Amino acid sequence: MLVEAPADPFTPCPHRVIDVVREAPDVVTLVLAPLDTALAHVEPGQFVMCWVFGVGEIPISVSRTDDDGTIGLTVRSVGAVSNAVVTARTGDVLGVRGPYGTAWPVMETRGGDVLVVAGGLGLAPLRLAVDRLADLAAARLTVVIGARDPSQLLFADDVRRWRALGVAVHETVDAADRRWTGSVGTATALMDRLGAHHGMVFVCGPELMMTSAAAMAIANGANPNRVWLSLERNMHCGIAHCGRCQLGPLLLCRDGAVVRWDRVSDELKVRGR
Repeated sequence: MLVEAPADPFTPCPHRVIDVVREAPDVVTLVLAPLDTALAHVEPGQFVMCWVFGVGEIPISVSRTDDDGTIGLTVRSVGAVSNAVVTARTGDVLGVRGPYGTAWPVMETRGGDVLVVAGGLGLAPLRLAVDRLADLAAARLTVVIGARDPSQLLFADDVRRWRALGVAVHETVDAADRRWTGSVGTATALMDRLGAHHGMVFVCGPELMMTSAAAMAIANGANPNRVWLSLERNMHCGIAHCGRCQLGPLLLCRDGAVVRWDRVSDELKVRGR
């Protein structure tokens, strides 16, 4: 029987890898089941700190949740710890603590139009939000997904399911191969072709892409107070103690990762922030 997570926020809850899903050549989703302690309820957009024992700990957005406490973490190998996570095998045990941070304001959409824009791995922190929005039957839910090439497009089964539910999903790639028949170009350029939008906007991806996508959404009619980004910095503690994730007046492990555009637009104009 599962019990609540320990009171000490630095104590990880052991989770066993029960499945490894290859999403792209360098991206996997680890499906983790709690061994004896369950995390608190995870909201779309929140993250956990994932600890590979003997290697280190990194923040990872939760891309999947199940009623039995199982979670999914979608990871690309970019360093020592993320490589250790990506190469974990079924049966391995990892430490997980959290969830931390803010969530996508799904309930604030109030059944209106919603535009979701994801670049590359940025679809992972948005996956739960799209599921929730599809269940809420937003008036018009549009999802724009960009990737470097077709092999980097994530969650093909989810994309098919979203389309079957009536979600307008548009995929684009920077570089096509011989089999690709879809759009070629950036997610921001595709947003421009789609035209005016006056509802809520959720954006996640590389920072320059998010900045340009937010500007494009506002130019196409979105209210800056209804544009939200998911920002990352060097989140080390997860509980706003170490200060490594500071962005101006914000500590992103506490005040983010999901932040409203008008709170960070000036900070993102400063190079090196």
